[in-house]
Amino acid sequence: MPLVNSCGSKGKLVLTTLLICAVILELAYCQKDAKEQRTQPGVKVKPTKPKAEKTTNKGPRVITTKPKVKAPRAAQRQNLLTQVVNRGKFKKVGETISVPAGDTLELRCRGKPVQWGVPRYLEEDDDGRLKIVQNERYGALTLVNTTGADTGEYTCYPMYCEDTDCRKEYDKAVKVFVFFPDPQELFVPSSDYYEVIQLRTNWPTVLPCQVTSPEAKVTLHREYPPAEVAVDGTEISFSVRRGFTIHRPRPYHAGALFCVASLGNLRQSSTKYMLIYVNYPMAPPAPVIQASSSSVTVGENLRVSCTVMGELDVLIDFAWEYPGQEIGRPLYTQDSVSPVAGGAGRQQSQSILLVDEVRDVDRGTYTCTAQNLQGSKSVSTTVKVVPKAKPKKP
Repeated sequence: MPLVNSCGSKGKLVLTTLLICAVILELAYCQKDAKEQRTQPGVKVKPTKPKAEKTTNKGPRVITTKPKVKAPRAAQRQNLLTQVVNRGKFKKVGETISVPAGDTLELRCRGKPVQWGVPRYLEEDDDGRLKIVQNERYGALTLVNTTGADTGEYTCYPMYCEDTDCRKEYDKAVKVFVFFPDPQELFVPSSDYYEVIQLRTNWPTVLPCQVTSPEAKVTLHREYPPAEVAVDGTEISFSVRRGFTIHRPRPYHAGALFCVASLGNLRQSSTKYMLIYVNYPMAPPAPVIQASSSSVTVGENLRVSCTVMGELDVLIDFAWEYPGQEIGRPLYTQDSVSPVAGGAGRQQSQSILLVDEVRDVDRGTYTCTAQNLQGSKSVSTTVKVVPKAKPKKP
């Protein structure tokens, strides 16, 4: 009996060992197959799901990592410009910053070298208050004894240099609009009582009612008849950095306008803007030239017309070049403007060159140049001059 029990135990041990070996071999083959599937082209492998870390009554919560998003290039460029707020302390600037009038403005821009752009007022005369220094790794701008008049746009231009030749990289410029709030001046001072601005039909018009504080409330007013002008954000809009913009100027926008700013108990008016409406043409003129005859006999009269069909109320200037100029023959022209029948908003402008008693020197090329605010165009025609026929002998 003991012998049998011993043999039975040994048999069970052998069987268990064989089963363990079979399982190990099976796992090895499975891992090999999965590895071959991953390395074989065209074979799709089902991705494994992330493991659930926690289980709640709402189900497993899966933690995933979000991909890093790079900042836009404009934001990256803006990081090149910093403001020195205290000695040894720096602050990144946004599109606008405010520095109380009287305080010092100090900006630093990374780059070697860089160039600065400042408001025109400072370009013309800074009274020695502006200092610009180029250090090894950055450019520094310092403005002391600041006033509300210093309000405006400050720009750092990285420079591209080849040997000693350097140029501004305008597409990499970094800008910041700096306000200098002044408790006594709400508007940036101006030496002009009136400023004349053209209202061009093809271009937005800006009334630069620039304020020294971004907190000021600004409204637009007409001098006569006295009234506040509606600002709806579509026809007319307001920006604290630019002022009021008339997006599509019309004749009724013309006249004397001004801005009113209020902040706390202070209320002030800006300089006055005289808006002059100009019906700006859509395109340069397209003149057509025609001579009364391409061949003229000596002693006859010649008429050369230059005609432009264009928009109503658009002024056309005509200029002539003709063969008689070489000997000092005076210029005689007849100019006229007339509306086109049946053509809404259209007119005909015409200039006629008159040459009385044509001579041999009047043969050659006649050129008419028509010009409007958009440009000019020239057209030409050639005229022959033939001698008089000799009378027949009786």
